[in-house]
Amino acid sequence: MDLPDPLTKAQALHVRAGSRTPVQRMIPEETPVAMVYDGTTHAVMMATPADIREFALGFSLTEGIVEHPGQIASCDVIAHDRGVEARIWLAEDRAEALAARRRTLAGPVGCGLCGIDSLDQAVRPLPDLSGAGPALDAAQIAAATDSLRDWQPLHDQSRAVHAAGFLMPGRGVVLAREDVGRHNALDKLIGAMALTGVDAGQGAFVLTSRVSVEMVQKCALAGGAVLIAVSAPTAHALRLAQGAGVTLAAFARGEGFDLFTHPYRLTDEVSDVA
Repeated sequence: MDLPDPLTKAQALHVRAGSRTPVQRMIPEETPVAMVYDGTTHAVMMATPADIREFALGFSLTEGIVEHPGQIASCDVIAHDRGVEARIWLAEDRAEALAARRRTLAGPVGCGLCGIDSLDQAVRPLPDLSGAGPALDAAQIAAATDSLRDWQPLHDQSRAVHAAGFLMPGRGVVLAREDVGRHNALDKLIGAMALTGVDAGQGAFVLTSRVSVEMVQKCALAGGAVLIAVSAPTAHALRLAQGAGVTLAAFARGEGFDLFTHPYRLTDEVSDVA
């Protein structure tokens, strides 16, 4: 099986200043890539499905698994329906060192999808949120990321952190959290909402980042049926949002945005996007 193309075409509805125009966007693919050392999965990373051997080598070097390329005996890239495996076989001394390192770990290592260690775990089942969630008008969606700026004191001081906010129809952003990691900011927000009794189904999540698989998963599992972001979605994230019934609006800046999925939550319904 061949690796998927790193880019794919997606249809969206560009909404700006009262006009709605169907557009086609090129968006990146996002694929689970399992780093498998000597037959054991070490971590699963979400990545663009290109240059996987180089990715495997770089990961191996930066994680301290090897000190130089010569300590990798071989690396095979295997594509599956559910993702990609980088099957890495280590020189004997590095294999022993990695085995000893694993024995000292309390849990799985690496970043990616919260340290998961199986391709089967990379895309979890999500609730079907079709029909749930709020109705939002175009002006609210377009202004969402600008509204979030008032909730970013750490960003104002550092220019180095992401934010995740929650927008309520007619009220704007009512709660937000910041972190150097976009996933962490969203987790903090979802935790704050749970503690204060804010129902994710009554508003929209607003992100200062691109929309990756993890961000859609977190929003949907929290019960959020609308996701608004300042940047683009990946193709995989778009498919997840479509399947979970999540309305996904991206490139929300100033007066416009692109609406990729489930447009019926926009107050005057349109049918240009499936």
